[in-house]
Amino acid sequence: MKIHFHGAAQTVTGSMYLIEANGSKLLLECGLFQGQRKESYERNRNFPFDPKTIETVVLSHAHIDHSGNLPNLIKKGFEGPIFATRATNELVDVMLRDSGHIQESQAENINFHRNKRNEPPVEPLYTEADAVRVKQYLRNLDYEEREEVIPGVRVRMVDAGHILGSASIDLEIEEKGQKTRVWFSGDIGRRNLPIIRDPVLPEDADYLIMECTYGDKPHRDPEEAYQEMRRVVGQTLNRSGKVVIPAFAVGRTQELVYNFHRMYDEGDLPDVPIYVDSPLAINASKIFKLHAECFDQDTLEALRRGHPALDFKLLTYVSDLEESKKLNTRKDPMIIISASGMAETGRIVYHIRYAIEDRRNTILIVSWQAPDTLGRRLAERQKELHMLGETFHRKADVETIGGLSAHAGQDALVEYALCLKKRAKTVFLVHGEQTSADALTEQLKQRGMSKIYYPARGSAEII
Repeated sequence: MKIHFHGAAQTVTGSMYLIEANGSKLLLECGLFQGQRKESYERNRNFPFDPKTIETVVLSHAHIDHSGNLPNLIKKGFEGPIFATRATNELVDVMLRDSGHIQESQAENINFHRNKRNEPPVEPLYTEADAVRVKQYLRNLDYEEREEVIPGVRVRMVDAGHILGSASIDLEIEEKGQKTRVWFSGDIGRRNLPIIRDPVLPEDADYLIMECTYGDKPHRDPEEAYQEMRRVVGQTLNRSGKVVIPAFAVGRTQELVYNFHRMYDEGDLPDVPIYVDSPLAINASKIFKLHAECFDQDTLEALRRGHPALDFKLLTYVSDLEESKKLNTRKDPMIIISASGMAETGRIVYHIRYAIEDRRNTILIVSWQAPDTLGRRLAERQKELHMLGETFHRKADVETIGGLSAHAGQDALVEYALCLKKRAKTVFLVHGEQTSADALTEQLKQRGMSKIYYPARGSAEII
């Protein structure tokens, strides 16, 4: 058996791993690489393998850096099934349609400027119509159900506790009479996060492919992060400012609404309007309502009083573009949650553009930001920011709250890997930058796990 590390290898974004066994090929994840636009376009457009040779795809969850290049894979000739949990497949459908729309809009904008320079137009990576085609290939796998997806390879989905429908993937592989178990973590969630259940820890695996996004630092307790968020929001509203939050439409947006609902119930949030300005988040929230099988016990009990992450007195969902634009002309205090989570595309860029030069306002960063994104430049508190063809001088506050992350921190990652200390032959660290991988490697070696690798993109391992 051979594993090829084609994406999220020595970086966080663009997850994609190819497994060869019994003469067949299985692709774990098919994510979009997100970074500098020219590099991203080339890497996403050109696969390092022939898509026609891939027999099946298995997805851990719906985030675009894990599923976002499926339309392009199909355009290039893939015709097999795509396996994921039911909730993931429903989210993938709406997220890819949104991504296709964004790809078209970006190409249109780029071509407007290229036409002025008499340069040839570029094509979108894929279109919304391409994204619609993906749905016919999606196949549902329930948690704990085991399915043979290519000859000799049976997979089981277990709850990863990251977002709705997220899974770690337990692979049983039989080849030439030898049985091997590979555990692919996907994105590992955290205990005691609102709405969804805690992650399931690995067991009885020979090899572990594990994310290490926050391998260099533990997270604070979610309650501490909540209290910091309450403080930042209160200070901003007290000075009549806006709180503008770039947030992933799936997972993070619903958790933020849950937190604001709690603040209001506890008397810590005044009657200010809260806007979720994202058509994708609206569609995703509808899907959340349909999947109580993914909720933790606290959320199930709260459902009797209305959905705590979706239904809220102060909450307004904004789908109309003109209504979104009007938010930027208003000067009254408010909270705006909008996608994308790294502030690279979508309506959030305009909300930031109109908020960034007002000292009353706060840009609140609540998730990891990839290098070379607007979100990362904000998190670094740069004074001058280039967006939408203009340069802006930042006067608004920027606050970062890492403790709200849906990724496990260093302490939880160590615990996760140590579950396989007595059995795992090798741990492959993926989905993390060098500093994170180095720090986690050191922590694991101190605890007696020696065979830890940080594979480069394009590398392969025979196991």
